[in-house]
Amino acid sequence: MVNYKDLGLVNSREMFKKAMEGKYAIPAFNFNNMEQMQAIVAACVETKSPVILQVSSGARKYANQTILRYMAQGAVEYAKELGCNIPICLHLDHGDTYELCVSCIEMGFSSVMIDGSHLPYEENVALTKKVVDYAHQFDVTVEGELGVLAGIEDDVVAAANVYTSPDLVEDFVKKTGVDSLAISIGTSHGANKFKPEQCTRNADGILVPPPLRFDILEEIERRIPGFPIVLHGSSSVPQDKVAIINKYGGALKDAVGIPEEQLRRAATSAVCKINIDSDGRLAMTAAVREVFATKPAEFDPRKYLGPARDNMEKLYKHKIINVLGSDNKLAE
Repeated sequence: MVNYKDLGLVNSREMFKKAMEGKYAIPAFNFNNMEQMQAIVAACVETKSPVILQVSSGARKYANQTILRYMAQGAVEYAKELGCNIPICLHLDHGDTYELCVSCIEMGFSSVMIDGSHLPYEENVALTKKVVDYAHQFDVTVEGELGVLAGIEDDVVAAANVYTSPDLVEDFVKKTGVDSLAISIGTSHGANKFKPEQCTRNADGILVPPPLRFDILEEIERRIPGFPIVLHGSSSVPQDKVAIINKYGGALKDAVGIPEEQLRRAATSAVCKINIDSDGRLAMTAAVREVFATKPAEFDPRKYLGPARDNMEKLYKHKIINVLGSDNKLAE
C-alpha cells in the first residue's frame, strides 16, 4: 500500500472548497507521458495554480502503474524545483470497476472517479458507495457521475448525451457519500464532440455547437447547494491547432469543442473541476506534425517532443488564466 501523502500529493477536498469560495475551477489535465506532465506542472507553477493530474485507465496501462507513481512524485518535486510547491492531486479519470479504483488507491492515487453512469440508477448508487466506503478509509476523495456524455475517450464510448436529472442528484449524493459529482449538461468527449447536424456554422464555415444546458446546472445547484460539481469533455478544440494538424497531413474534419466563454461561465458556478484532455493532445500533435513536415530529416525525439511540450505549456497557461480562473489562487 502506497499512501499518496508519502508522495507529497493532496486529495481534492480542500482544493474544491477554495475553488467554490473563489468562483474558479481547478484544472484537471490528463497526461500519458513525461512531456505532458512537465508541461502541466510548469504551466501551473508559473501561473501559481493548483492542479489535478488525471490518468485514465488506458493511460495507466500505457505508462505502467509503477512508473506512474514515481512520475506523480516527480511532479511534486519538479514543482518545488521550479520554485513553487503547488497542490497536486493524482486522480483516476473514468474508473469503471471497484477493483480498478482499489488498485489505484493502493498505488498512491489521492482521488478516484467511479463512473457507473451507464448502469441502472440503483446499481450506480451501490457501486459508487462501495468505492466511497473503501476510499474514505485512506482519506482518498471520490467523484461519481450522473448522466452520460457522448463521444469517445479511451474505453469510454457513448453515442448520445443523457442529461443529468436534477431530481436524482440529492438522493445520489446522500446515498453514496461522494465528494464531487460529474454531470452531463451538453459537454462531450473527444475532438469531434458534435455532429454537423447538431451545430450551426459561422462565417468561416466553422461549426458552432449547441449551448450548454445552464438551466440544468442551476437546478442542480439549487438541489445540492455548495456541493462540488465536475464537467467532463470540456476541451474547446482550438481551431488554430486543428488547422496546423490538417495543414501538415492530418485529417480532423469538423472538429469542434466547447466555447471557452461557456466554460468560464461554468467555472464561476458550483463547477469547481473542469476536465481538459483533447486540447493538450491537439497542441502536442500540431507541434509534432509541423516539425516532421518542415524538418523531414529530423529524427531526434527531443527536437519534436520539445516543441510539443512548449506548445502544451502555452495552451495550459491560457486555460488556467483565461478559462478556469485558477491562477494566483494558492494563498486563498
